[in-house]
Amino acid sequence: MTKTGKGYKGIGMEGAIARWYATSNGKALARYDEQVARTREYAAKGARILEVAPGPGYLSIALARTGDYTVTGLDISETFVAIARAKAAEAGVEVDFRLGNAAAMPFNDDSFDFLICCAAFKNFSDPAGALREMRRVLRPGACGLIVDLRKDVSRQAVDDDVARMRMGAMSRAFTRLALRSFLPRRAYTKSAFEALLADTGFASYEVRQSPLTLEVELRT
Repeated sequence: MTKTGKGYKGIGMEGAIARWYATSNGKALARYDEQVARTREYAAKGARILEVAPGPGYLSIALARTGDYTVTGLDISETFVAIARAKAAEAGVEVDFRLGNAAAMPFNDDSFDFLICCAAFKNFSDPAGALREMRRVLRPGACGLIVDLRKDVSRQAVDDDVARMRMGAMSRAFTRLALRSFLPRRAYTKSAFEALLADTGFASYEVRQSPLTLEVELRT
């Protein structure tokens, strides 16, 4: 596989840690059904969808299962790409999982009708570059959606989210620790994300907040 450079802050999601993440998140598949429903609000049948940083590929596979979309996933982790391809084959669906950096995407201009990125943007080492690339690969009039942890997340919001996850006790404890400690340090406040978007070329954008996340709607 072609090397892509360092695309994220902190420890890379490769090897054992990526496999642990895939296993843990595979026990909370209901959240991907919610994300499919959210995607349907933006993407019409027949849309070409790009998921940026799909990790083990659960959302991309769920979108492909609908039969309504052509789905591509781009991740910088070789381990995640291998896992996602295997899981798509097991599910009997077609998803084009690619290895690549979000700040240097291997796609032509105007390639996609909708783009989604969940729980990954805070880890990008070149966030402004990733946003410019998102703008480039979306066709005119298209939309993107970024959903990620907010920097000022409350302990209660974290506890409520972890309680929804079907994980073992050790995985729940580690996930709670991550969401309370080192992950928020990488994340953005609403105002910081708005400042980041200022020079990335989108025609409009809106940053909304829930107790746990920022939801960033991008329009070309």
